Amino acid sequence: MISIENLSKSYGNHVLFDSVSFRINSRERVGVVGRNGHGKTTLLRLITGEVHPDSGFITTPKNYCIGCVSQQIEFTMDTVLAEGMTGLSEAEKDHHWKVEKILFGLGFSASDMQRHPGEFSGGFQVRLNLAKVLVAEPDLLLLDEPTNYLDITSIRWITRFLSGWPRELMLITHDRGFMDDIVTHTVGIHRKKIRKIAGNTEKYYSQIALDEEIYEKTRINDEKHEKEIELFINRFRAKARLANLVQSRIKALAKTEKREKLETIKSLGFSFRDKPFPGKHVMSVQNLTFSYDTKKPLIQNLGFTVTAGERVCVVGKNGKGKTTLLKLLAGNITPHSGEIVYNPNITQGVFEQTNIKSLMDTRTVEEEILYSHHDVDRQAARNICGAMMFSGDDALKKISVLSGGEKSRVMLGKLMVTPVNLLLLDEPTNHLDMDACDALLAAIDNFNGTVIMVTHNEMFLHALAKKLIVFRNDDLEVFNGGYQQFLEKGGWGDGYSTGKSDQTKNLVENGADRLNRKNLRKKRSEIITEKGKRLKPLEKRISRVEEEIERSESEIAQINKDLISASTRGDGSKIADLSRQFNTRQAAVDSLYNELESLTIEMEKKQAEFDKQLADMEATA
Repeated sequence: MISIENLSKSYGNHVLFDSVSFRINSRERVGVVGRNGHGKTTLLRLITGEVHPDSGFITTPKNYCIGCVSQQIEFTMDTVLAEGMTGLSEAEKDHHWKVEKILFGLGFSASDMQRHPGEFSGGFQVRLNLAKVLVAEPDLLLLDEPTNYLDITSIRWITRFLSGWPRELMLITHDRGFMDDIVTHTVGIHRKKIRKIAGNTEKYYSQIALDEEIYEKTRINDEKHEKEIELFINRFRAKARLANLVQSRIKALAKTEKREKLETIKSLGFSFRDKPFPGKHVMSVQNLTFSYDTKKPLIQNLGFTVTAGERVCVVGKNGKGKTTLLKLLAGNITPHSGEIVYNPNITQGVFEQTNIKSLMDTRTVEEEILYSHHDVDRQAARNICGAMMFSGDDALKKISVLSGGEKSRVMLGKLMVTPVNLLLLDEPTNHLDMDACDALLAAIDNFNGTVIMVTHNEMFLHALAKKLIVFRNDDLEVFNGGYQQFLEKGGWGDGYSTGKSDQTKNLVENGADRLNRKNLRKKRSEIITEKGKRLKPLEKRISRVEEEIERSESEIAQINKDLISASTRGDGSKIADLSRQFNTRQAAVDSLYNELESLTIEMEKKQAEFDKQLADMEATA
């Protein structure tokens, strides 16, 4: 268990979070979400003590062990076993059996123990990194983007492993599907605050949207109510009979908490520019064979066709030939045999990691995107910069100072402003945050052209794939169907299905969440409707009484003038008549003031009752 109280952290003028508090309780698996640069990794570093807060406290139980799995794959020992033992405490530094047990559990064999860590795939290297942390038996496991560069089978393995983690866990990842399969709770960094909810990312974002909708409606109602109070004060400030009511409103207005209008958060919506394609047939691959050496070819006798608008996803383990296939389809390398025949009307756009070499070091990010196509203007370039997480002055950075991941985002941005009708994408989500991944998924889905994509992201596969090219074991096959159908027909043969039963469960849970939100809106609407029914007649009567008071007081003022005039003339009968009128009008005004006071008190009482109902409902939402 870990407790965070009133935590604040800033870098210069950039505030990450301000006076935030939450707890991670026993056996909770928590996903951390928030936009790029909003402080997700900083939060983990605060918990580990690598950085210190500006204010606030992080409290952990005595002897509570925190283990953090590094994103960097860096090995210093010559064997897997020796590398795993580097995670042991000084008191247990020779307990090799403890390390072996964990390594066996992570899928290593006895013969693997003496192999060099560099001989293994990226997936097993991540497992070895994980083992070095697990040998210390941490109470809280922290993971920052653990799926980076993992293939789909490794991601499925680590999903199963983390779903069964018996203690506490905090996870940052750009892969929403991966996170939702693991977490019990979601912690979100939003508007410099941190909120924790029970449930996955969909529930979190839905709750945030609902909260902000209610906040904005309440703010508008509060402003309207404040104006009504100010009008009452200004109208009756000089009336002695209503002095108490006026003073109570002045005090109420002074105590009213001012709700500021929420700052508009720019969405990361973007799109690919599509070029019209008049045909139905995009390309044909016939007997394609390729190898980098004399061993068994990576690709052998592959054949398939692609039609207009089709979504083809290339999946499988790392090192099996997925990127090579994309390079062959893009024409960047030549097959040993076979052919690829394109429709002559095809204009392709390629996103591939090695293409970053084509960027000019002397240009800025904005200039690279601006010069990608002749009809791109500066505003459009800036918009794409923002979508690719180069907002503000970051768009003016030189290419020479960017990291490899940042250069990949520039390449994706350049592709977005170029009109094409065929997209060839090699793991485009690797360097994006969760919001940008969601926007990319929508952009691909809305693209009118054809897409061939290498990806390990199962959310993308479920949403987009209509045909699969599967690298599995030492075989290569074309599967004509979606990813769900592939899983139902045996999938990866790992005994783990994110198939129909799990999806049905998610749909039921998400449906229940939507139903709860719908019921909440309905309940709120019912309270507001009833409030209107009960208060509207009172508001109308108060308005009429106020108008009658003004009219009567105006008449009294005129009678007073007439009385002065009659007195000057010495007109006794007129004075007597006006005096009777004055007394009648004054009695009427007194009665109206009494009624106004009674109506106002009644309305305030009813208003408070309905406000309490709304507050109680929102507090339990």
